[in-house]
Amino acid sequence: MKKIIQELNPYVPEKPLQQLQDELGLKKIVRLSANENPYGTSPKVKRAILDWDYDLSNRYPDSSAQELRDLVAEKFTLDPSQIVFGVGLDEVIVMLSRVFLQSGDEELVSVPNFSEYALHAEIEEAVIKEVATKKNGQINFTALLENITDKTKLIWLCNPNNPTGTLETVASIEKFVQQVPKETMVLVDEAYIDFVTEQEPATAMDLTKKYPNIVVMRTFSKAYGLANFRVGYAVFSNQIAGEVQKVRLPYNVSSIAQTAAIAAFKDQNFVDQVVAKNALERTKYEDFFQKLDLKFYHSQANFVFFETAAAHELAQVLLENGYLIRTGLRPNWLRLSIGTPKDNLKIQKIMADFFDSVLN
Repeated sequence: MKKIIQELNPYVPEKPLQQLQDELGLKKIVRLSANENPYGTSPKVKRAILDWDYDLSNRYPDSSAQELRDLVAEKFTLDPSQIVFGVGLDEVIVMLSRVFLQSGDEELVSVPNFSEYALHAEIEEAVIKEVATKKNGQINFTALLENITDKTKLIWLCNPNNPTGTLETVASIEKFVQQVPKETMVLVDEAYIDFVTEQEPATAMDLTKKYPNIVVMRTFSKAYGLANFRVGYAVFSNQIAGEVQKVRLPYNVSSIAQTAAIAAFKDQNFVDQVVAKNALERTKYEDFFQKLDLKFYHSQANFVFFETAAAHELAQVLLENGYLIRTGLRPNWLRLSIGTPKDNLKIQKIMADFFDSVLN
């Protein structure tokens, strides 16, 4: 066994909700810790799944995901060969780490961010260099540039950033890429890009046509509501995509997952409705946090990251009332996924009562 595997601190998923409910004696727990879509999926996805040809169960899926590939390529005006599909973005992160990192290489990450960037770099025995975000939660591009060495192979940017929710402009990302050595790959994780309402265009997708060292990643898990189906993809320059395809597992995205993603992708009206509802509720939360005089980062995602000295106690009170939120990302900070209007009102009432009791 690799020594690094024995020393590794793995990503630990949350307990299954049913198990947590049984332990706490609750009839229901609403998970607002994983940034899932509280509005479900497009009704067209359900119909597509029910119409799927079950007799194909004993056959391998289309390894190239050709229909889905063509839809994505058409929407973003891409060469279809630029796209590499994965079982969620998790597999894409694994592929990127495997292709570009070896022992002694360096990876730059803007922190706080998604822990799997560093986890898979550790598995490849690379050195992880962390660069803190600015005080307003934005990525510190200047500090990232100052930390690049001739060993730097990967630089991770999450936009909007998880967990801060903050958004970087396409112009600022392009300016950064222009200053990065051509031998260093800049990886832009756009898992939450669909929720952006303040910038158009928000995506850095077109930069893959101009710069060979930029990768843009997208997922169907968030705005499309397909977290259980595990479909993600990355867009590379033409020079790089073929090399990454070499390490992709054959038949990695199942036929039923492809069917769901195709139906979801075609129903942009459903996605637009989700984005509009999320934006409205996000604004209400930020107004609420301002009234409570709590520090938070201005979010363009489907969650809000906020600070309170009573973070542990508040998270526990919310859990006892049936709401699970994300802890442990930064001391005294909590990440709250934006739920339905009904749940959001209940949470705000619980929080208001909690802080009123703390102050009194």
